[in-house]
Amino acid sequence: MVRRHYRALMSDLAPAASPSVVASASARRGESRWRVVARTAFPFLVVALAWEVTAHLGIFPRKLFPPLEDVAAALVRLTADGILPHHVLDTLLRLLAGFALAAVAGVAIGFAMGRSRWAEDVFLPLVSIGAPIPGLAYAPLFLLWFGLGNATAVLLVAFVSAFPVVFNTWTGVKAVKDIWVRSAQAMGADNRRLLHHVILPGALPYVLTGLRLGLAQAWRILVGVEMLAAVPWGLGWMIFGAREFLNTDVMLAGVVVIGAIGLALEKFVFQRLEHYTVVRWGMMS
Repeated sequence: MVRRHYRALMSDLAPAASPSVVASASARRGESRWRVVARTAFPFLVVALAWEVTAHLGIFPRKLFPPLEDVAAALVRLTADGILPHHVLDTLLRLLAGFALAAVAGVAIGFAMGRSRWAEDVFLPLVSIGAPIPGLAYAPLFLLWFGLGNATAVLLVAFVSAFPVVFNTWTGVKAVKDIWVRSAQAMGADNRRLLHHVILPGALPYVLTGLRLGLAQAWRILVGVEMLAAVPWGLGWMIFGAREFLNTDVMLAGVVVIGAIGLALEKFVFQRLEHYTVVRWGMMS
C-alpha cells in the first residue's frame, strides 16, 4: 500500500514526456545516433592526425615518439603472444576487487553520514583530511603494513577510491527532498521502506557520480602501485617496465588499453545502470 502511494507521488513529481515528443525523438533516433558517433570520433581523429604529422616530421626521435602504426603493431604483437591479455586480466582483477570494496564501504559510510548526525560528526573530518592527500602518498605506509604483492595493491585501491564515493553518497542523501521523506512517513513507511523507496532512489544520481569518480581514482592509483608493490603482472607493471628499455610503443599500447577499458566500463556498466534507474524514473534526462 505504501509502495503504491509513494510511486503515485513520485510519478506526479517526475517530469513526463508527451507522446509527440517521444515520437519525434524516435523518428530522429537514427540520424542523431550517427551524429553522436561522428561528434564523438572527431576529436580522436584530430588528435590522431596531429600525432601522425608530428611523428613523421621527425621533431622527436622515432623511438620516443612512435607513429600510430608502431603502436598498433606493438598492440597486435603483445596480444598475439598472450602477454597483453595476461597483464589486462591481472589488472582487472585487482581493479574490480579494490573498487568493489570501495563501493560497498563508501556507499555504506556515505549513507550513514547522511542519515546520522553522529556518523557525520565522526567521519566527515576524517574524510575531509584524507581525501586531498595524493593516493601514492599512502603507498609507502601500505607497503610497510601489508608487504609486497596483490593484497597491498587491492587495499590501497579500495582506500583511495572510497573517498569520492563517500563524499557524493553523503551529498546525495542530504539532497533528498524533505517533502518526499515526510510524505512517505505520513503514509506509514518505516525506516526500511523509507531507505529503499525514497532515500536510495533520490540519492542514486549522486552515488553513480561518486562511483564514476572513484573508478577514475582506482585506475590512477593502481597503475602506479603495480610497480611499487612488485607484482609480476599488470598494465602498470608493463608500462613502467617498457620505460626502462625505451619501448614507447609498448607504453602507449598500455595507455590505449587502459583508456579502452575505462570507456567500456562507462558505456556498458554506468550508462546502462543509469538508464535503467534514474533516467527511467524521470530524475535525469
